[in-house]
Amino acid sequence: MRIPRHFIQIALSSTALAAVTNVAAAQAPPTARLLVLLRNASALAIVDPASGKELGRVPTGVDPHEVAVTPDGTMAFVASPREGISVIDVAAMKELRRVDTGTLSAPHDVLYANGKLYFTAEGFKTIGRYDPAANKIEWMLGIGQDGTHMMVLAKDQQTMWVPNRGSNSISVIEGVAGGPPKFRTTAIPVPGIRPEGLDLSPDGRELWTATRGDGGVTIIDTATRKVTHTFNLKLTDANRLKFTPDGKVLILDGGTGTLVILDAASRKEIKRLQVAPGDSGDGGMFVMPDGSRAYLGLRDDHSVVTINLKTLEIESRLAMGPDSGPGCVNWAALK
Repeated sequence: MRIPRHFIQIALSSTALAAVTNVAAAQAPPTARLLVLLRNASALAIVDPASGKELGRVPTGVDPHEVAVTPDGTMAFVASPREGISVIDVAAMKELRRVDTGTLSAPHDVLYANGKLYFTAEGFKTIGRYDPAANKIEWMLGIGQDGTHMMVLAKDQQTMWVPNRGSNSISVIEGVAGGPPKFRTTAIPVPGIRPEGLDLSPDGRELWTATRGDGGVTIIDTATRKVTHTFNLKLTDANRLKFTPDGKVLILDGGTGTLVILDAASRKEIKRLQVAPGDSGDGGMFVMPDGSRAYLGLRDDHSVVTINLKTLEIESRLAMGPDSGPGCVNWAALK
């Protein structure tokens, strides 16, 4: 039977369209979500970063402090010092379970690496590691310092740096991935008062920490484990510090609502940017891996501000609603 030419053309057009659609689908970027902890509202807000629309909120433990995300963006982990760690399905916007880290353990920071979740337990003066697949806390390690608060992990995933606010020290823990009994822990005294926000330089050679109690910065050589530089920026409440991929340093001063931008190589100040009209409170900061922008959670301003890291200017401001109290911010690249 002879098939009419117009039917053949329609079939070929449909095939071509399907091929184009499949290619476009394959090239489409993954769906991204901006995750914003709302400390006053005790919830995790899930935001479409393209439109700025809040898609939903997931209730968490009281006064959540930090949020970590798996590399595929499917799961988030939220630490509440009062009520443990929430395990959250990002796409479903639902809490799957609550991990009990122990009465009065006060979990604060969370960090996901190589299939495990690391966390600080300030009340116990420890760090711990949780296996989400087994739903089990594998180990906890005593630090022996007061106020074990934040954490940052080196690229080799063997060395962790933890500030101890109450002891004015930075603990370095070696052999983290191996687990007990391979740990070696050393406390490095810090000249400043209350080290809290900290980050490793992109090349891993320096550990910078903002000392919240005196507005200063302390720099530690990661090879020698010694303090090499200290300087005072005259800040009132420097609570967060992050490196950008190109080596700039961002320090959020919650007391004045100011973002201080430094050049890491010269230690010189590049700019001070007013990101909130007054006290921005205990906020948070996330730097995009491509170095394009930074997101600042401003608790007392009840907003999330986007900073263009090329122009070093405010790009947008997202109001999260009265009494929301945005804090830690993270990014879920759902695939």
